[in-house]
Amino acid sequence: MNEVTGTEASRARPPRTGLAVAALCLGTVLNPLNSSMIAVALVDLQKTFTLGIAEATWVITAFYLASAAGQPLMGRLGDRFGPRRLFVVGMAIVMVVCVLTPFAPSFGLVCLGRVGLAIGTATAFPSAVAMIHPLSAQSGMSSARLLARIQIANTAGAAIGPVLGGVLVLTIGWPAIFAVNVPLAAIALIGTRMLAPADAERRRQRFRTLVAHSDIPGIALFIGMLVALLVFVLGLQAAPVWWLLAVAIAAGAGFVWRELTASVPFIDLRLLGKNRSLMMVYLCFAVFNLVYYTAFFGLPQLLQEHGGYDAGITGLLMFPLAAVTIGLTPLGARWIDTRGLRFTLIVGGLGLIVGAGLLAVAATTVNPVAMLLVTAALGAPYCIVSIAMSQALYASAARKDAGVAAGIFQTARYVGAIAATTVLGVVFVGGSGPDASWQWMTMVAIATGLAIVHAVLLSTWHPRSYDEQQAAAS
Repeated sequence: MNEVTGTEASRARPPRTGLAVAALCLGTVLNPLNSSMIAVALVDLQKTFTLGIAEATWVITAFYLASAAGQPLMGRLGDRFGPRRLFVVGMAIVMVVCVLTPFAPSFGLVCLGRVGLAIGTATAFPSAVAMIHPLSAQSGMSSARLLARIQIANTAGAAIGPVLGGVLVLTIGWPAIFAVNVPLAAIALIGTRMLAPADAERRRQRFRTLVAHSDIPGIALFIGMLVALLVFVLGLQAAPVWWLLAVAIAAGAGFVWRELTASVPFIDLRLLGKNRSLMMVYLCFAVFNLVYYTAFFGLPQLLQEHGGYDAGITGLLMFPLAAVTIGLTPLGARWIDTRGLRFTLIVGGLGLIVGAGLLAVAATTVNPVAMLLVTAALGAPYCIVSIAMSQALYASAARKDAGVAAGIFQTARYVGAIAATTVLGVVFVGGSGPDASWQWMTMVAIATGLAIVHAVLLSTWHPRSYDEQQAAAS
């Protein structure tokens, strides 16, 4: 009887795990989804609040800055207080913010709502990565397959955002892009609360001790450094604000000093400096996203300004990127299981170079069939590299710091995205025409793709997945 009961229990675990991962994926998709869905609402927001385009883009910038600065902080809070608990709180924040923001009487409050939305959704990915180990142990499924499901949500959200956002804005208006988050966050909250593994017991501490161990000065310096640096980078294509660079350098120096001297640092720089594998993950992921977002932001601009397509057709031409990402991510996970992490990274990196080279096609023709093939070609390496990088992160980070490590990983994504907007601004302003500008941009994309392959293929970094490490240890 006991054996039958045990067998039945083991068979019951995978469905429960699948539903738990589905809930985590639903929460994870909200951050990238909202990072791109807002782009199609800019015109509607301009009309509602009588804004210029430069003012309206702050609704995008505010979200990016809050996400980039908030991801490591949310990861640290998850490591400290429990990833499931943080995920649930984050989804509750999303629901409250998205109920209130559609009624905002001013554009400034809309931007504030976007900041709250960024903070709430920033809890999802670090928390989900931190729960991979107990989910894998509970179900017997490999960590690569579980990560693949979460990565599908994390990578596809940004690609499907313009399509979903276009439908919502066209039929209802800009408030709908906030309202749609409410039911999604509610389902993610309930599913995670009921099905995800419970957090480990935390030793109760006095409030004073808790504050002291939270390294609030380190957190403040980190956020100040990152925000000042990113705002400076965003302004390079217009008029550089040099004092912001000075603030970023000063805050960075203060942050390094604080983290090297704090008894309980926000980010342990000593250990991070010794973890060469993790540093390579962050560097390669930032460079990789520079290539991806250069295409993701640049192609729609080229298609609308040079090809004459409207926003709806442009969104449809970009859709193969999302479709291929969703379809091939499980293949990337299977390759990690069967061929190894390093092999998968090399294949993805080479595919990225090919995809970047195909961007040159857009300089000669914007034929819709050609553009569909180009965006599909970019989706293949994007999903493979993304899942491989996520697995490399999972394998390289210490288990107790999985949340903050995943948060910095997401910050690397946004640093790459913001760098891409700067590259596009410089290239399109400095080029002699759309064709010449796009050729220069393609060369930058190919060069950065080559840098990623060099880092993986020719360096001494030989990443292995967590499951490969476990097999070697046994």
